[in-house]
Amino acid sequence: MQPRNMSMSGVVDLAAVKAAGEAKVKAEQARAQRQDPANADAHTASPLVIEVTEETFESDVLQRSAEVPVVISFWADQADASKQLNAVLERLTAEYRGRFVLATAEVYANQMLFQQFGVQGVPAVFAVLAGQAMPLFQGSAPEDQITEVLDQLIAVAEQRFGIVGPEVDADAAAQGAAPVAEAPPRPATPQELALSAAHDALDAGDLGGAIQAYRNVLSDEPGNAEAKLGLAQAELLDRVQGADQQAVREAAAASPSDVTAQLAAADLDLVGGHVEDAFSRLVDTVRRTAGDDRDAVRVRLLELFEVIGPDDPRVVAARTALIRVLF
Repeated sequence: MQPRNMSMSGVVDLAAVKAAGEAKVKAEQARAQRQDPANADAHTASPLVIEVTEETFESDVLQRSAEVPVVISFWADQADASKQLNAVLERLTAEYRGRFVLATAEVYANQMLFQQFGVQGVPAVFAVLAGQAMPLFQGSAPEDQITEVLDQLIAVAEQRFGIVGPEVDADAAAQGAAPVAEAPPRPATPQELALSAAHDALDAGDLGGAIQAYRNVLSDEPGNAEAKLGLAQAELLDRVQGADQQAVREAAAASPSDVTAQLAAADLDLVGGHVEDAFSRLVDTVRRTAGDDRDAVRVRLLELFEVIGPDDPRVVAARTALIRVLF
């Protein structure tokens, strides 16, 4: 199986923006600790490749993922392809010089991890960022495609979570030497400060303030992916706040052609994690409507695509279905 584009959304997580903000704070704290001369002895470089177990998963993976992307490779001694992939990943880990950490997990010795990650077979490669797990790819893959996935992981870690692994000398890291000193953090730009203010408003439950703040960011930078995600999530939370779920679902079931009822039910579907149901409901509503009603449903569907992420397979499938009914 070829590596697929990584979706940062996975299942719907309406706390994703908050988690990203918390991760940025932890990452900054970790960098400050590494740069403090008083902590030079205490904060030596950890190995870049580790064998993780169920007992060490909390400390070696979850806690560490607040400072550096952690790539997890599930393997089995009987599967030669998984051992060959581990060899490639270990070499790439050294070449990336600490931009990510590789954790290998033998599936037969870690059945609980195997089940929790929903691994279908080995080799299987996942990543953990700020405590959030996501699939990268399953099966063997060409090295150029692996590096493409790793590059995307590192970019998302920095742009969305503020997580930047410290550059280290791979040989020195193997011996526990200190990481290469990082440059002092640059001052935040006005756009970054505005985005941080939007996140703070969302964290505080000020949905109206968050919506306006995200819109302000997008007015200056229309392509800002983080602001688009934040705005889509804030607007969704605002719409479902205080909704009577039973009444909404009864109204939608009673009136399949009622656009307002179907939009409200789709929002609840998405918040509840029923992503395909939400998309299918709106695609069917587009099929049954015309004119302004159809356009309103189409726009809402595109907004929900933003919440999940454009590369998610469920979004790709729903987008294809939408094109079919439109044309």
